[in-house]
Amino acid sequence: MSRRNIVLGLAVAAYLLSFFHRVAPAAIAQDLAAAFQISGAALGSLAATYFYIYTLMQVPTGILADTLGPRKILFIGGLVAGVGSLLFGLAPSFDVAFAGRAMVGLGVSVSFIAMLKLIAVWYEENRFATITGICMLIGNLGSIAAGAPLAWLTQVTSWREIFVTVGVLSLLVGIGSLFLVSDGPDAHKSGARIDRTAWLGGLLAVLKNRHTWPGFFVNLGVGGSFFGFAGLWAVPYFTQVQGMTRAVASNHISLYFIGFAVGSALWGRISDRLGRRKPIMFGGTLLHALCWLVWLSGMLLPPLASYTLCLIMGLLTASMTLSWACAKEVNPPLLSGMATSVVNVGVFLGPAILQPLVGWAMDRSWLAANGVLQAGARLYSAADFRTGLLLMAAAAALGCLATLGIRETGCRNIWQKS
Repeated sequence: MSRRNIVLGLAVAAYLLSFFHRVAPAAIAQDLAAAFQISGAALGSLAATYFYIYTLMQVPTGILADTLGPRKILFIGGLVAGVGSLLFGLAPSFDVAFAGRAMVGLGVSVSFIAMLKLIAVWYEENRFATITGICMLIGNLGSIAAGAPLAWLTQVTSWREIFVTVGVLSLLVGIGSLFLVSDGPDAHKSGARIDRTAWLGGLLAVLKNRHTWPGFFVNLGVGGSFFGFAGLWAVPYFTQVQGMTRAVASNHISLYFIGFAVGSALWGRISDRLGRRKPIMFGGTLLHALCWLVWLSGMLLPPLASYTLCLIMGLLTASMTLSWACAKEVNPPLLSGMATSVVNVGVFLGPAILQPLVGWAMDRSWLAANGVLQAGARLYSAADFRTGLLLMAAAAALGCLATLGIRETGCRNIWQKS
């Protein structure tokens, strides 16, 4: 195995664990609600804590990737995420679980941007979207594992033991990164990083570039609706409205992320081959937004139809992943970490807003209808879910409209110094 593949492999491992943590609350939502005796809004806040911290850390992570380097931030991130996962798994109360979830979000928040920075430094420019897509395909195994496999494992062992095990794995990845990751083919090469004292000027240059921002809003809407639903509310919706068992509902989540994983690799490769970004993003996000009309209709779907819809929506959602290539290609090459981190904020700000907002809207409907409890957790009706689904569908439509502002780069860096 080549050196650059070993380097990238550790970054992808950290990214895989971040995806597991991102999606896991959906499969164990009822367990968490029962364990801590919490409402839908509180459950949404617990799940979204990951996204709050992840969102706040994206721009600082971009700065650190361009100045401190991916190796050190992967090491520190692995340690923090590992301790956070251990704390979450051993939490005796909601407050402790909340703190553990926050630490996990803080630790894993560096993985994706570090991975993108390593791809930008170690691999050829015209393969950036392709390599990124392949890494996302592998990383999404974490989200797939957080679906049906996690639901199955909770029948064999407790969710607490699972998170303790994942915490240990995070610690090992962090330590491995310290010894095996290198920031570039020649870590001491002049110009490999920007001057640490000049980071503010670089960040301002990225923020002032109007071509940076459309990708942010694409991710805010499309990523927000996708992770807001698949990352928390899909399993309760499938079990309480579509009448599925939790195992079957979790299978749907796994298929959602299988579609997303395949799409991440597929759209990147197609885009690099065609030399176009914008048409693929617009077409994919438009069809994704239209798919929400099926969930909004409230119709009961046969298994083949529901499985197919989840697979297609995951596949289409992945068209947003081209936003990182677009951001990199409209900004100075040395600022690729900052550029990709700015647009990546949208992916996590979206669900950070939507997950608790959807829970709050459903709680209001549940209380107004004098809803019932089951094993200490609230049971929501189709009417309770309707407002939440509408919020997520509107976010998806916003993301689609934002693709119209994307600047076509032709799959090359088009930034020019003024």
